[in-house]
Amino acid sequence: MHALKKHRPLRRVTLTAAATVTGLVLLLSLKPHTPPTVARASPSAGRSPSRSGAPSSTPSPASTSATGTRTVTGDTVQTRWGPVQVRVTLRNGEITDVTAVSSPTDNPRDQEISSYAIPQLRREALAAQSARIDSVSGASYTSDGYKRSLQSALDSAGL
Repeated sequence: MHALKKHRPLRRVTLTAAATVTGLVLLLSLKPHTPPTVARASPSAGRSPSRSGAPSSTPSPASTSATGTRTVTGDTVQTRWGPVQVRVTLRNGEITDVTAVSSPTDNPRDQEISSYAIPQLRREALAAQSARIDSVSGASYTSDGYKRSLQSALDSAGL
């Protein structure tokens, strides 16, 4: 008869408990695929760091041309996989273009997700004419950052 059958139930319990603890330790020791990074405001975004060293939550100023077209850059939103920031072009209060200024691209998987999510989010924003858009399946963090940055741009434009 096998050693772990009827004659040694305590050994079976001990081995099961040890395997469970080992599995939990291994599971809890998993790390995200990229380490978190500190977001810094770029000079091109038109922001200055706040006293705490974090990026300012004030969106960059809007640029205006003679035709009534304005471009507004939203806040940089720090997501789990990297920063997301959008720039909105408005003509007479209507969204005519949405451009992703930054999105997660640290590794091939981030690039793949951004390459299919950003165009879908752009189409949604142009169709909805607001930040009330659906998230892209499989890109929930990027979608959330996109919507929050878009909303900050629209808020700063007064829409």
